Amino acid sequence: MRVRGIVLPEREERTFRIDGDRLRTDPVGGGEAVVDGGWLLPGLVDVHTHPGTEEAKEGTFDDETLRRHLTEHRDAGVLLVRTPGTSARVPEWVDEDPELPRVRSAGRWLATPGRFFPGYGRDIGEDELVRAAVEEAESSSGWCKIIGDWKWNDPAVPLDLMTAAVAAVHAAGGRVAVHCQTAEGCHNAVLAGADSLEHGMHLAPDLLDRMAAQGTAYVPTLGVFGARADARRAEEPSGSRDAWLTGWAGMQSNVRAAHEAGVTVLAGTDSFPCGTVAAEAAWLARTGLPAEAAVGAASWAARSWLGLPGLTDGAPADLVAFDTDPTLTPEALAHPSRIILRGRVVA
Repeated sequence: MRVRGIVLPEREERTFRIDGDRLRTDPVGGGEAVVDGGWLLPGLVDVHTHPGTEEAKEGTFDDETLRRHLTEHRDAGVLLVRTPGTSARVPEWVDEDPELPRVRSAGRWLATPGRFFPGYGRDIGEDELVRAAVEEAESSSGWCKIIGDWKWNDPAVPLDLMTAAVAAVHAAGGRVAVHCQTAEGCHNAVLAGADSLEHGMHLAPDLLDRMAAQGTAYVPTLGVFGARADARRAEEPSGSRDAWLTGWAGMQSNVRAAHEAGVTVLAGTDSFPCGTVAAEAAWLARTGLPAEAAVGAASWAARSWLGLPGLTDGAPADLVAFDTDPTLTPEALAHPSRIILRGRVVA
């Protein structure tokens, strides 16, 4: 099979031969042209999604739900996902199934007392956090996810403990994602050297330069918060409601500021149904990320951050094609004309 089109972000016309599950550029030769023209992107990426677990099922995790969620991602052109925490470790059969997106998992959510939904993740004492973080990273795709804070007026995981956990995971060759929605939680995650901030409500702008310098990515998951904003505004004033709205406003203003500071901003949905990362990219663009960066946050930039190449010789044959340039027509990102996963035509 052959594919031809204008490759983003390079904006060069290229022709690839699909060799098994790899892309080849020389020699291209014959074969059926499954894409002939248009725009080619590396497969879309959702870096914050929780396939296999739904709130309606009280945190339970099962293979049927996992397969359904991953199929929803695939059918939308999302061919790589990072799962920053689930109720159970992602089973090995996922990586062996050629019909499903590639998965980078972070094991089970790590929740110290009072900092998560009871029973949803791995409930541990603070004295167990360092050891548990290494265990989850080593038993997954190299990631672990720490719930760094929870309620708006409760203390976050202490800085010295977060620093020790991050250092231990890094020493073991892993990476750390931190859920943070309070100013203290964001502060501690950044100063501890976390690899990604998930949500980042109340993130102080003066931390952005440090995030850029140390490579801490920002995953604001705007869509899931934006969907709740009107309902929160309609509530009676309270400490919780007012803190939430202040944090929501800060998240939006921080997107462009983070990009301008050199922080890697990425697209993650944290919501259901799965397969809606195009809508998250649109949120990023609406809040000030340049259009090309917003699309990249859900494609090539996210793949690079997770250690995979774009559309080059020898790269995985995971790509999506579009009839129009999605950086100029943002709504096009939700409507790929062709989806190819592991060298096989999906749609």
